Amino acid sequence: MTDPQIALMMLGIFIACVFLGFPIAFTLMALGIGFGYYAYFDVGRMWRAFNRLAEDASWWESARLWLEGYFNNRIFDLFVNQTYTVISNEVLTAIPLFLFMGYIVERANIVDKLFGTLALATRNIPGSMGVAALITCALFATATGIVGAVVTLMGLLALPQMLKARYDHSFASGIICAGGTLGILIPPSIMLIVYAAASGVSIVRLYAAALLPGFTLVGLYLVYIIGRSILNPKLAPKPTKEELPEVPTGQMVWMLITSFLPLAILILAVLGSILFGLATPTEAASIGALGGMILAVAYRAMTFQRLRESVYLTVRTTAMVCWLFVGSYTFSAVFSYLGGERVIAEFVQGLDITPIQFLIIAQLIIFLLGWPLEWSEIIIIFVPIFLPLLPFFGIDPLFFGVLVALNLQTSFLTPPMAMSAYYLKGISPPQIKLTEIFSGVLPYCFMVLIAMVLMYQFPQIVFALPDAFYGPSR
Repeated sequence: MTDPQIALMMLGIFIACVFLGFPIAFTLMALGIGFGYYAYFDVGRMWRAFNRLAEDASWWESARLWLEGYFNNRIFDLFVNQTYTVISNEVLTAIPLFLFMGYIVERANIVDKLFGTLALATRNIPGSMGVAALITCALFATATGIVGAVVTLMGLLALPQMLKARYDHSFASGIICAGGTLGILIPPSIMLIVYAAASGVSIVRLYAAALLPGFTLVGLYLVYIIGRSILNPKLAPKPTKEELPEVPTGQMVWMLITSFLPLAILILAVLGSILFGLATPTEAASIGALGGMILAVAYRAMTFQRLRESVYLTVRTTAMVCWLFVGSYTFSAVFSYLGGERVIAEFVQGLDITPIQFLIIAQLIIFLLGWPLEWSEIIIIFVPIFLPLLPFFGIDPLFFGVLVALNLQTSFLTPPMAMSAYYLKGISPPQIKLTEIFSGVLPYCFMVLIAMVLMYQFPQIVFALPDAFYGPSR
């Protein structure tokens, strides 16, 4: 077999291991080191010292030199260097800080007050509780970026209230699932940090580029919720005064100030400091982590147990991302050295397709990968396969990254592997069927598709803010 064929076999074995359920990060490392041992095998280097061994040398000396020769392969040097590269990556430093901010905010009892206040403030809008739930999900998802946490917490808080208000099961479930996934698109998003580290795109420009697409998607969701509530009032009946009592204007303003404003200020402070160049993403993340702790103290929700849980979950998630990067970097280096990357590039370039066709094919592949894989695995492992092809088709990696972030919304919403639906089903009342949740999330997949088409047709949705803030880079 030629080296490129071995590289493709390496990729095939990895995909098979993924479907068999092996741990992704350690599978990548094992395949990278195993195939790398073959790729970097150098007899002259490895056995030089052993071959010069004296004839009367002891068995211990012979065994020691043989072991040194066996492990004197450049793949081990590569593995160590890649590990150091990941650990010393300044972009990735922001990940644990943003995660810690999210976990602290999740435990600060902010969300229940926020949802209650927004439900009262929007009571005269069709589908008011759905609108309040989506806005709460968007704000909370932006603060945390952790899909499972948002869907689970909102399922515990908002879903019972909507069911009590006689909302359709499918309609209410879809709102929470769709709103909970927004955190991987709207900055400050952990997913965008990971993409920036994998692609070399400026995280500051990427955050600016993702803002308008994120708000566009939220707007489409709101139009859908209000529109369906107008067309079919039975889906979202108007709440009665017993369910949502009228509140004086002054009291409503005070409730908004104490529930909505603190979280909004925290998010704006973090985002604004990044976008206006007042702080690096890492510095802004540290501000966010401190702000999350202050909010938890202000809401009298800070306890040692909650702090310990937040630290533990932060360390666990950060370690998962870092090991994925280490495995991916090692795997991709060996894959490229064997010529696998060149084979894929030549194959795609030989298809004679247009840039739009390439984007559609790439997004379709990423959409399908979203069924068995998490977004982190797709971004770290598979997206780098497409990145070297972008210059050939004249596609800006910034535009491609926002498209991927938008596309990955569907990976949490598309049956049969819609993780948001399973998160919600795990904590929902028994009368909520999984099929009802699936039918509720499908319309939001079409909203994502509409948003992607809008980006294809009007690329300035992506480029307007980064060009306005930092000047054109193309």
